[in-house]
Amino acid sequence: MNPAHQQLRSSVRFEWGLTGTSALSDSRISVVVDVLSFTTTLSVAADLGIEVLPYRWRDDSAAEYAAVQNAVLAVGRSEASQGAVSLSPNTVRSAVGVQRLVLPSPNGSSIAHSLGASSAACIGACVRNASAVAEWIAENCQNGTAVSVIAAGERWPDGSLRPSVEDLWGAGAVLTELMRLRPDLTASVEAEVAADAWRAVRGRFSSALEECASGRELIGAGYRSDVMVAAEVDESTAVPVLDGDRFINQVSTGRT
Repeated sequence: MNPAHQQLRSSVRFEWGLTGTSALSDSRISVVVDVLSFTTTLSVAADLGIEVLPYRWRDDSAAEYAAVQNAVLAVGRSEASQGAVSLSPNTVRSAVGVQRLVLPSPNGSSIAHSLGASSAACIGACVRNASAVAEWIAENCQNGTAVSVIAAGERWPDGSLRPSVEDLWGAGAVLTELMRLRPDLTASVEAEVAADAWRAVRGRFSSALEECASGRELIGAGYRSDVMVAAEVDESTAVPVLDGDRFINQVSTGRT
């Protein structure tokens, strides 16, 4: 890895996707942002006390993994029947009796799953819980601790990374609040740009989310309610931190 790509001169960093996660692998705290929809759905589950197990995008092994873990396996949005749980955050809100959930996705969940084997703290963040996550990091970030915020992005039809503006905004929301709370930390230029992007839209975030490419895609497919949940700025105090193979909700002392 080219050292120039690792943002080593800064304690707070920003990158994209699984490859970007690898570039910033020396970070002690890693924040995964996948606004539409993994980390938004994760935040809703954490609000309800549901443990979430991240997993690679669903294949034949996902059902077996869920069975071994005594967990419900989330299905794809288009596959969800009445009462089933999917990547849609509203299906988690309406779920009954779910205590543990395997939540696969090709982007955010896959990145979190890859971080499960590392020694870094992995946190799931979105716009719903951005301030709570920033507060937790501010409390737990010691001098010299490197923090990376990873925008998961989406996929083009050929499987390559499609940088998605909603994840840039979500990352920027966390970074903006973190730098306000901890001005002693040094942000990379990349992190500063993400924070600037959030500040540009935070006063009209709901409409911007509806108008961005991913928002329009979901609305066109009939999932406007998912976009509305993702637009709930700081409505959640959940801080989902990966503990082994599952996300457990932590609470910052500033939010008790």
